[in-house]
Amino acid sequence: MSDRKNDDLMADYLQVEAQTRRQFVGWGAGGLGALFMNSAMAAPAPHGDPTALNFVRDPSTPLSVLPPQFRAKVKRVIYLHMGGSPSQLDLFDYKPILKRFHGQECPQSLLAGKRFAFIQGVPKLLGPMFPFHQAGKSGAWISDRLPHLEKQVDDLCIIKSMKTDQFNHAPAQLLVHTGDARLGHASLGSWITYGLGSENQNLPGFIVLISNGGTTANAGKPLWGSGYLPSVYQGVPCRSAGEPVLYLQNPQGVTRPERRQVLDAVDEINRHAYKEFGNPETVTRIAQYEMAFRMQMEASDAMDIKKEPAKVLERYGAEPGKTSYANNCLVARRLAERGVRFIQLYHWGWDSHGTPVDEGVNVGLVKRCKETDQPTAALLADLKQRGLLEDTLVIWGGEFGRTPMWENRGGQEMEFIGRDHHPGCFTLFMAGGGIKHGISHGETDDLGYSITRNPVEVRDLHATMLYLLGFDYRKLNYPYQGLDQKLTGVKSARIVSEILA
Repeated sequence: MSDRKNDDLMADYLQVEAQTRRQFVGWGAGGLGALFMNSAMAAPAPHGDPTALNFVRDPSTPLSVLPPQFRAKVKRVIYLHMGGSPSQLDLFDYKPILKRFHGQECPQSLLAGKRFAFIQGVPKLLGPMFPFHQAGKSGAWISDRLPHLEKQVDDLCIIKSMKTDQFNHAPAQLLVHTGDARLGHASLGSWITYGLGSENQNLPGFIVLISNGGTTANAGKPLWGSGYLPSVYQGVPCRSAGEPVLYLQNPQGVTRPERRQVLDAVDEINRHAYKEFGNPETVTRIAQYEMAFRMQMEASDAMDIKKEPAKVLERYGAEPGKTSYANNCLVARRLAERGVRFIQLYHWGWDSHGTPVDEGVNVGLVKRCKETDQPTAALLADLKQRGLLEDTLVIWGGEFGRTPMWENRGGQEMEFIGRDHHPGCFTLFMAGGGIKHGISHGETDDLGYSITRNPVEVRDLHATMLYLLGFDYRKLNYPYQGLDQKLTGVKSARIVSEILA
C-alpha cells in the first residue's frame, strides 16, 4: 500500500473519529441537558399533593418564580451567620447551677470518651460570664450583652437544643450551609433559588454580604456555592462599600448601548451552542451575562445606604462608605424589599478561645456583641415596621456551641477566659413568618452540656426552612451521580412542628 493511500486512509479515520467524538459529546451534553429540562419541567402537582414534584420551568429562564408544593409561609430568608460560633452559655442558655459550680473541676462523666478540639487534662467548670435576666412578656432569659436584641425578644423563637456531629469550624459550617460536612454540595441559598427563582430579574436571587474586612469564614466560598446544581444558582458576594460587584461596570470608553450590542452577539452564540448541545451551563452563561448587564443599574441603587434617612442609619449604627455588619444589615433589608430570595450575612470573630487572637469570652465575645447587637435588633424592628417580617424568615446563629468548661490548652488556663468547641448543643434563633414568637424550644442539662428535651438536628432545621418556603424536603431534589440529591441528604429529617405558628 502506497504512502499516499495510507495518508488518505488515516485522514478518513481521523475525520470519522472526530465526528464520532462530536456526536458523543453532543449526545452526552444533550442527556445532561435533558435531565435538567426534565427535572425542571415535570408536571405540576395536584393541589394539596405533597408527594409530587411541582416544577414547571422554561430552561431559558432558570430564575423564574416557581409555584411551591405547599402553601408557603415566607418568600425569602435572611441568614445571619456568626462565624466561629457564639457562646450560648453567655448569651441565651442561662445555667444558675453551672454558675454555682464555677471554678470547680469538671466531672469525669463529662470527659470520659469525649473528644475536644483543644481541652486537655481536667478543666474547671466555667459559669456564665455575664449577668442574665428575664425579658419581655415571654420572660426569656437573655444576657446583658444584648441590650438591643432584648427589646425584640418577644419576636424570637430561641432554639436551645440544636446539635451537630462536627466540632471543627470548616466542616461544621459546611454542614449548616450545605447539609453536608464535605465539599461539593449545594448551599442553602442555591437550593432555595433553584426552587423559587428570583422575584427581581435585575438582581441575583442569592446575595452574600461579608463583614470583618472581607473574611470568608473557615470553609470559604463553598458556603455559598451551587455544588452540583447549575452555577446560575450560586451566591453572588457583594460589597457594602464601593462597587457592589467588582468589574460590573463597563470598561472605560464603552457605552451602555455598545455593551448591549456585544452581549446580544454573545447571547446569540450561546443560544446556538445550547440548541446543539443542550448543556445547562450554557443557559447559566446567558443568564449571568444578562444579570450583570441589568445589575449595573439596580445593584448600585440597592446597596446605596446613603439614600436612607439619618434616623434609619442611626438606628442601625450604619455608616455609609464603610464595610460593617451594621451596613450589611441595612443592605439586607433593602435587598429584601427588592425581592432577593436568600440574603446571607457572615460576621466572623466569634471563636471564643482563650488566646490573644480570639481574646476569649471576656473580651472577644464582648466586642462581637457590640458590633452585632444593635444592627440585628434594628433589622428585626425595621422588617416588622415595614410589614416584611411576616413573609421573611430570619435566622441567627453559628455552627456549633461552646463548652461549659474553661478551655485549658496543654493543661494550662490561658491569658483570656475561653470556651472550646462543643457540638453537643448550641443555640440559634428564628423570627418571621410561620414561626411562633416569644418562645424557647428545647432544653439542656443543668451544666449546659447535653440536650435533655427536643433535640433539633441541622437537617431538621433545613427541612423546616424548606417547608416554610413551600417545599417538601424529600421532593426538592436534583439528579447527580445516580442519586436524587437533597439538601437534607439521605438521612431522615423532620419538620420541627413545635415551633410553627
